Amino acid sequence: MSSEDCGKACLDQTAALSTNRRDVKVIGLISTAHMFSHAYTIVLPPLYPLLKEEFGVSYAALGFVMTAFSIASGIGQTPVGFLVDRIGGRGLLIGGLILMAASIGAVGLVHSYWALLALFMVAGIANTVFHPADYAILSASVDRSRLGRAFSVHTFSGNVGWAITPTVIIVLTAWMDWRTAVILIGVAGIVCALLLWSQSSVLSDEKAPEPDAKPKSQAVDSGGRTEKLGMALLLSPPILMAFLFFLLVSAGTGGLRAFLVSALVAAEQTPLSVANGALTGFLVGGAAGILAGGVVVDRLGKPERTAVFGFLLTAAFIVLAGLPSMPFVIMLGALSAAGFFSGIVQPSRDILVRNVTPEGQAGKVFGFVSTGLSIGGAVIPPVFGWIMDNSDPRWVFWLAAAMVLANVLTVGGLARAARR
Repeated sequence: MSSEDCGKACLDQTAALSTNRRDVKVIGLISTAHMFSHAYTIVLPPLYPLLKEEFGVSYAALGFVMTAFSIASGIGQTPVGFLVDRIGGRGLLIGGLILMAASIGAVGLVHSYWALLALFMVAGIANTVFHPADYAILSASVDRSRLGRAFSVHTFSGNVGWAITPTVIIVLTAWMDWRTAVILIGVAGIVCALLLWSQSSVLSDEKAPEPDAKPKSQAVDSGGRTEKLGMALLLSPPILMAFLFFLLVSAGTGGLRAFLVSALVAAEQTPLSVANGALTGFLVGGAAGILAGGVVVDRLGKPERTAVFGFLLTAAFIVLAGLPSMPFVIMLGALSAAGFFSGIVQPSRDILVRNVTPEGQAGKVFGFVSTGLSIGGAVIPPVFGWIMDNSDPRWVFWLAAAMVLANVLTVGGLARAARR
C-alpha cells in the first residue's frame, strides 16, 4: 500500500470513529430525555395512598389525573409534529422537557387537587414534543446504518424510566417526604434539559425539502397523483397503516400488560406474587428484545421480515401461556419469550414507519402515528375489563394474541408502501 493510500485509509478511519462517537452522544442525549418523559408518567401511582389522604380525594379522582394527562398528550402530538418539521426539534425538545419537569416538580408545592390536575395537564402538553422531536432528531443525526439500534435504545430508555421510577420515588419518600421527592425528580429533569442545551450542537434537525423541487415537495399516492405534504400525507394509506400498526401494538401487548396478573389470578387461582413474577418476566423479556431488535434490523436490513416473525412468535407464546393448567415454569418461559419477541418488533416498527416517511416530515408522521399508542392504551383497558367481569379470563390472552396477529397485515401494507 502506497503512503497516499495509507493516508487516505487513516483519514477514513478517523472520520468513521468521529461519526461513531457523535452517534453515541446523540443517542445518549435523546434517550436520556426520553427516559425522563416516561419516568414522569409514573411518578404519581406509587404515591396514590399518600395523595389520597393529602388531597382528600378518591382513587378514581387520582386516576382521572392520568386520564387528563393522556388526553392532553394525545391531542397535541400531531400539531407538535407539524411544528417540529417547521422549526426543528431541538428547541422544542429542550423546552418541552423543562416545562414537563417544572410541572412535575411543582406538584410538591401545591395543596389543591385542582392544582394537581392542572399541572398534569400542562405536563401532558409538554409530553407531546418527545416522540416527534426525538424521532426527527435521531433520523437526521444518526448514520442510517445504525438507525435501528438508535431507535431500540431510545425505546429501551423509556422502559427504563418506567422500571426505575417507582423504586426511586419510594426510596426518596422514605428518606425525606413525598413532596421533596417529587421536587427533586423535577429538578433532575431540568438538569437533563440544561445538559441537552449545552450539547445541542450535535443534534441535527431534519431539513424539509425545498418547495420548488417538485419530486421532493410533493407526495405521490398509490394512484400516481401528487399532493402537497401535510394532512394529505397523514391521511395517505401508508401512514394510516402505520397509525393502525401503533394502535394494535399498544392495544395487544398493552392490554396484556394491564390485565395479565388479574387474568392469571382469576383463571388459575395463581398466587398474586407468582402472577406478578410472570408479569415481570414479560416486561424483562420485552426490554431485552428491544435491544436485540435494534441489532437484528441493522444487520439483516429486512424490518418487515423481522416484524412478521416477531408478531407470529409473540402471538404463539401468548396463546401457550394462556392454556389451562399450564405449569408455572412453562408459563413464565412462554410469557418471557412473548415479551422478548414483542420487543424485537419495536425497532423494526420504527424503521418501517421511517421508510414510508418523506424527507423532512418525520416530526408530523411520528407525532401522528404515536397518537395510535395513546388511543390503543385508552380504548382497550375497558374491553379487557369487561372480559374479566363477564367472560372467561383466558380471553385476555386470546384477544391480545389476535390483535398481535392482526399486525402482520399492517406490516405487509407498510412494506409494500416502502418498496414503492
